[in-house]
Amino acid sequence: MRRGALAFCWICIAIFVVTSLPMCWGQAISVDQTFPPLEHWKDLVIAGDASRLKLLYSSNPVAHIRTASREVDADADVHFWTGVKAKNIKLDILQNVSPQPGSQQVTFQAEIRSAAATPELTVYITESQLWQQQNQEWRLVAAQRSDPSRLQQPSERKDIYDAHADAHSEIKEALKKATAANKRVLVIFGANWCYDCHVLDLAFTRPDIAPVLKASYVVVHVDVGQGEKNQDLMQQYDVPMERGIPAAAVLEPSGKLLVSQRKGEFEKARDLGPDDLLAFLNKWKPKA
Repeated sequence: MRRGALAFCWICIAIFVVTSLPMCWGQAISVDQTFPPLEHWKDLVIAGDASRLKLLYSSNPVAHIRTASREVDADADVHFWTGVKAKNIKLDILQNVSPQPGSQQVTFQAEIRSAAATPELTVYITESQLWQQQNQEWRLVAAQRSDPSRLQQPSERKDIYDAHADAHSEIKEALKKATAANKRVLVIFGANWCYDCHVLDLAFTRPDIAPVLKASYVVVHVDVGQGEKNQDLMQQYDVPMERGIPAAAVLEPSGKLLVSQRKGEFEKARDLGPDDLLAFLNKWKPKA
């Protein structure tokens, strides 16, 4: 096969494999082995060494990089990663397989302590990479990455919202528990198909958020299906379905509505930061 035809073949494989990877969530694949080229890539990102980082990208075939909104070239990708100004990076490997000899497909979520802003922030980026061995050297031939998020992204899908639950009964039971414990009821409207609902649920397990939530609230998850379920409750608690999910309402133990999200404040949970959630929870928790 001619070199040009071989390069074109690799481009096709790279685009197909990378765009088939689970960028949002999927079944995480547990792996024990490391992939040294990825570790080298990570070290260069932390070092901010743009020139050496660029050398890891394939030039024949030309590396194809896809972001959440568009395709960029290797120079733009290097600029993005060095611009993150990573102080440290923790990689959670979700997938690490060899689709064929001389290639390696890796999907990871990077937890990054970034000095790109003041004060420093922790951001999360999910990326899928396809590497090819070229003349005894590993080169990055394709990648697809998410936008940076201040909340960790779910790598596995789970059932948060019980499709068979009686939401009315669960809210009544939660109000009883809230009365006994001097707490308030936090009603979260959502659905298992909703990615941001999973982002929010995972955020609630953070060590800085979970204690506030546990001490002050009884949480009820209300399944809205495809927008046809429990609409009477959404109307009762003034949470418009058309503004998106997840959406929250806070109730007194008496059942009185204290606040509801009428403008889709949590609808793009992936764009929120931990401080946004803590501000909401602290504002509406019971008075000491």
